Amino acid sequence: MNMEANPARPNIIKRLYDWTISWAETPYGLWALAILSFVESSFFPIPPDVLLIPLVFGAPKKWWKIALICTAASVLGGVFGWILGYGAWGLVQDFFFNYVPGFTHETFDMVQQQYQKYGFWAIFGAALTPIPYKIFTIAAGVFHVSLVMLIFGSIIGRGGRFFAVALIIYYIGPRAKPFIEKYFNVLVTVFFVLLVLGFVAIKYLVH
Repeated sequence: MNMEANPARPNIIKRLYDWTISWAETPYGLWALAILSFVESSFFPIPPDVLLIPLVFGAPKKWWKIALICTAASVLGGVFGWILGYGAWGLVQDFFFNYVPGFTHETFDMVQQQYQKYGFWAIFGAALTPIPYKIFTIAAGVFHVSLVMLIFGSIIGRGGRFFAVALIIYYIGPRAKPFIEKYFNVLVTVFFVLLVLGFVAIKYLVH
C-alpha cells in the first residue's frame, strides 16, 4: 500500500515515535529497547536508535551494555524475520505489503535483485544504513539466503551502527544529539558506499 494513499499513516507513525521515546524515562527502558530492536527487524516501523539515544544520554557509562542489548535483540529479530520469510511468507505477505511502511512489491523485487548480485553486502548494507532492514531479513528467508550469512552480516552491520551511536554520545555528550539526528544516517551510508568501492577497487587491482 502506498503511504500517500493513506494520509492518516504519518500521524500513526508520529504517535508510535512519541510512545517509543517515552520508555526512556521509565525503569523498563532497557527491556523496551530489546523488544523494540527485535520487532523493528521484522515489522515495527520505528528504528531502535530512537530509544537507544536517550538511554545512552541517561546512562553514558553503560553505553556498551545498551548498544550490546540493542544489537543482540536486533539480530535475533532478523532471524525471526528470516523464519517468517522462509516458512510463513505465503500466509503473512499481505499484511506486510498492506500495512508495513516501505514494504512494497517494487522494493521487494529490488531486494531480490540485490541478493542475487551481492549476497552478504546486501545484508550488511541494510543492517548498517537507513535501508529498511526488515525487508532484507524477511526476503532472506523467502529467497532461502543462508541464515549464517544473515546473522554474520547483521552482527557486523547492526553492531557497527548501534555501537557507533552509543560511543559518539559517550565521548561527546549532549552536543552529539543534533549531529546524530541530522547527519548520522548520511555518514554511515557514505561509509558503506566507500567500503564497497574499496573492495571493488582491490578486486580489480589484484586482477
